[in-house]
Amino acid sequence: MRLLGKWRIVETALWDRDYLDLSGPAFIEIDDKGNAEMAYGAMNASLDIGYTPSGIDFDWSGGDEGDHVEGTGWAELQTDGSLIGEISYLNGDETTFKAIPWPTSSTPC
Repeated sequence: MRLLGKWRIVETALWDRDYLDLSGPAFIEIDDKGNAEMAYGAMNASLDIGYTPSGIDFDWSGGDEGDHVEGTGWAELQTDGSLIGEISYLNGDETTFKAIPWPTSSTPC
């Protein structure tokens, strides 16, 4: 299972693509030290992740337009290489999402 790396959030049940990419491309990123973060719309957050047999569970905490927000979520790796999951705000919205591996540049640096 390859969950490490940056994932591009491409759709949610609650928000359209214009909102998701309001402050830049929406993403979830997991590094090899267990650090993780996500950002979409005006929200950015740190994730506290735990691995499951098919993906991750996470608690998250961050800011959205200057307000503190937090919640939970999960993501599972699919056979097509995408992630499907859910993001839930504490006492608020929840949505499903789909993410794909972050596109890489083929242009040499």
